[in-house]
Amino acid sequence: MGLKENLEKVMERIENAALRSGRDPSEVKLVVASKYANVQEMEELFLLGIREFGENRAQDLIKKSEYFKGKPIIWHFIGRIQTNKVKYIVPRCELIHSVWRVEELEEIEKRATKINKIQKILIEVNVFGEESKAGLSVESVEEFLKICQRFDHVEVLGFMTMAPYVEDPEEVRWGFRELRKLRDELSQRFSGNIKLKELSMGMSNDFEVAIEEGATMVRIGSAIFEGGK
Repeated sequence: MGLKENLEKVMERIENAALRSGRDPSEVKLVVASKYANVQEMEELFLLGIREFGENRAQDLIKKSEYFKGKPIIWHFIGRIQTNKVKYIVPRCELIHSVWRVEELEEIEKRATKINKIQKILIEVNVFGEESKAGLSVESVEEFLKICQRFDHVEVLGFMTMAPYVEDPEEVRWGFRELRKLRDELSQRFSGNIKLKELSMGMSNDFEVAIEEGATMVRIGSAIFEGGK
């Protein structure tokens, strides 16, 4: 199957998962994870109506954003952040999904101040407690949000998480549910530059379960570029 068919299939699965859980499918945003995609594939998706792409590496973001300069594309940064690369990310990205260290916050604040921008971010939470994964523990999120309140050029829109790869996505449902509960609970306690609306969770392997548990953004790559279930 080609990109068009794969994309249609993914969109249909997103819609069905939303409807199954009594949600409006328009509440779920598709961010195409384009880490392994070339610009021709991305161009084809652009012509099919895709406007939001998520990149994992700053150098790829620079190259691809240059290629699509002038086109109405919204760039997301979804990979692990290296503080020395933040200067390339802030001017190009609408949303940075993977913030969880104070050094990253400080660097984002510094770069956003320079270009007079309010940088939207998500806090990465390691709900599943995997040692190999980045992100805050659930217990330390509230404290981190208090630190975020000190930054004038940063706006926290919600949380992001990555589930471990499992054969049966039902095994990770609990983690998505826990992050949604955390978001709901903390959104009552924070205001100002902390606007906890978004939940970026769910990838090619588990996005339907994530949507059923409240994901507002799914980051999907291989199901579009390689096909899938």
